[in-house]
Amino acid sequence: MKRTNFVVVVAVAVGMMLGLLGSKTVSAQDPTKAGTVIQRTELKGAPGWEAILVERVLPPGIASGKHTQGGNEIVYIQEGSVIFEAAGKPAVTLKAGEAFTTSAGEVHEVKNASKTAPAKALAFYIAKKGAGLDDLSVPAK
Repeated sequence: MKRTNFVVVVAVAVGMMLGLLGSKTVSAQDPTKAGTVIQRTELKGAPGWEAILVERVLPPGIASGKHTQGGNEIVYIQEGSVIFEAAGKPAVTLKAGEAFTTSAGEVHEVKNASKTAPAKALAFYIAKKGAGLDDLSVPAK
């Protein structure tokens, strides 16, 4: 009886650990879908649109992949440094305290410049009202 309980507890613990590792792997594979919405506010002068503030964390050595936004984006680097590359423009390395912008449809990629430390940023979006994190960034075609 005790052995059965022990096996069940170990199986549940291993399952939980695998689930946590799997969720981190998925987030690392597509960091454009990860983040924490801090604030949303309707834009009174632009019906159907809202401003969305999102905290984004880019794990060490990870890149966002080439993607676009459905609206405008302003990103302020809080911690670490990133390499920002927009289509047709040279790559730029930005450190904490610096920012970049993109416009709707502009293909770009953000890479964490460090292989050991995460980069943290505040991303401010102008997007269609009710847009989810999945809607804010779309892989480039």
